[in-house]
Amino acid sequence: MVQVVQPELRRVRSRIWAEWMERSRPYLLLLPALSIIGVLFGGGLLLALFQSLGFFTLLGPGELSLEAYRAAYSNSEFWTSLLQSFYIAIVATALSTVLSVGLAMLLRSANRWATLACQITLPIPHLVGIAGILMLLAPSGLIARVFLALGWIQTDQDFPLLVNDGASIGLLIHFLWKEIPFITLILLAVLRGLNPAYEQQARALGASPWQCFWNVTLPLLKPGILSASLIVFGFIFSSFEVPFLLGAIQSRTLPVYVYRAFTDTDLTRRPEAIALGLTLSAISIAVIAIYLWITANARSQVSGKRNS
Repeated sequence: MVQVVQPELRRVRSRIWAEWMERSRPYLLLLPALSIIGVLFGGGLLLALFQSLGFFTLLGPGELSLEAYRAAYSNSEFWTSLLQSFYIAIVATALSTVLSVGLAMLLRSANRWATLACQITLPIPHLVGIAGILMLLAPSGLIARVFLALGWIQTDQDFPLLVNDGASIGLLIHFLWKEIPFITLILLAVLRGLNPAYEQQARALGASPWQCFWNVTLPLLKPGILSASLIVFGFIFSSFEVPFLLGAIQSRTLPVYVYRAFTDTDLTRRPEAIALGLTLSAISIAVIAIYLWITANARSQVSGKRNS
């Protein structure tokens, strides 16, 4: 009896091991790369946390203290920069999302060439876009020179300030130019994957095109809109090079403020700068967590509707 059971147990163990290896193969293949990223990123984050708490600073071993966080959060420039970052991220994300929904609806039935034309700005680096904005919208830029040649303005100083301005108009224009195609691409994929029967039934029941869009299409687009807008919001909020080159000097965003604090010649402010950087990282992680939560809920709702 034992001789019969042992081979059967070995076969069961071999089958379980083979199934486990098959399921774990993608994770095992990713393990070396994830380990390197985890050590470098996690180690740097841990070292930054220790330095913000007063340990391992450039001025000595130090001792446990929350002075860096107290100094960072009690500075009015921090709150001004934080509000400026939220202002730019919220306005740019809201405008990009609204315009992208309209553009996606227009391109829904368009040919692939129109869709390709909409996506042509996606591979263009942000620095190239910044250079284009400066060449076009600066007081000495192309548009100002055209206006001057036409006699619409007397000097280049008469041209409205659209770059490095307090309202961040040039900054918002750049983000709109860059992010609208990205959100549109995501929404187009969602739109073209929708079952047309929902809209057809709504139209058959007498719904107007606007009612059909508002009550049928838009709710189905909601998960894609939320996911895309959160990705864009997180990117804009943590963006450095765009507000550094196009933003107002007197009202800096939080990433620019962190950079200025970190490059300060006063080394006693370094823990404060690291505390600011960790705060920025915490906000970015919170945005990622919200994004994952929304996508998980959207998938569960879709699977629940399909099962029902």
